[in-house]
Amino acid sequence: MKYDLSGRLVIGIASSALFDLTDCDAVFRERGEDAYRTHQQTHVNDVLAKGVAFPFVRRMLSLNDLADPTDPLVEVIILSRNDPDTGLRVMRSIETHGLHISRAVFLQGRSSHRFMPALNMSLFLSANEADVREAVADGLPAGHVLETARVDDETDPELRIAFDFDGVVAGDSAERIYQSAGIDEFRAHEVRNATTPHDPGPLREFLSGINRIQRREEDERRKDPGYQPRLRVSLVTARDAPAHERAVLSIRQWGLRVNDAFFLGGIDKAAVMSALDPHIFFDDQVSHLNGTAPATPSVHIPFGVINAPS
Repeated sequence: MKYDLSGRLVIGIASSALFDLTDCDAVFRERGEDAYRTHQQTHVNDVLAKGVAFPFVRRMLSLNDLADPTDPLVEVIILSRNDPDTGLRVMRSIETHGLHISRAVFLQGRSSHRFMPALNMSLFLSANEADVREAVADGLPAGHVLETARVDDETDPELRIAFDFDGVVAGDSAERIYQSAGIDEFRAHEVRNATTPHDPGPLREFLSGINRIQRREEDERRKDPGYQPRLRVSLVTARDAPAHERAVLSIRQWGLRVNDAFFLGGIDKAAVMSALDPHIFFDDQVSHLNGTAPATPSVHIPFGVINAPS
């Protein structure tokens, strides 16, 4: 029977985002592909350590307990530059860590993002910046996972996801005005167009998938008043009043929602992230992520004018 992905939230993830491949990458860079292959074969039963996106992925998959096991809400698929032989260590590590990931694409030395539409993916995460930039340039929703020193709290059942707005959930048309005409014209433009929804950004469909799961949690709480929702979404943006209104109305008119919103007007996002403590944060500006990444799992979305080659 055909396995249909169309109704699921499908996330593609490179092994470099799921696991800590620092030692493996060092072998590849310093000694070449043959030595890397030998290293992976020799260590095939050595479990890879958790990477930056591991806590996010583990919690996403845990939400499948809201559905029939044969019809999961969330599907995570490995998209890897490894070949099937060297990828064997990745799959064994997945099994040892208890992650319910059974599907994978291994393409020796080649970027795999072109398979995202065929697999109905609304997000691809990788620690390979070049792969992510290629995917975004092709109009696909991808993010570059940055290094972090955060240690995951395995006892925390909640999954907190934070999004920037412009260039992430929405397109970057407003950002273009800000870059070309300055803050005053940006605010005036947003006031004039407050009731006109923004064009969608690269992660709007991912947020839509998150909202579907939140609605399932609401159904569960109606059946069982003691159920505690585990999925919480925050908007964390440099916008402030009056430009905040168009962001709120755009999300509403798209039929989406967030639990929390922070309209910071230039306040350092890192300080807010420290208090919010999300398991993953998506932003299109490296200048913001340089502050958040040391303590918060952070993902750069290299989309729009702010990320155009200089």
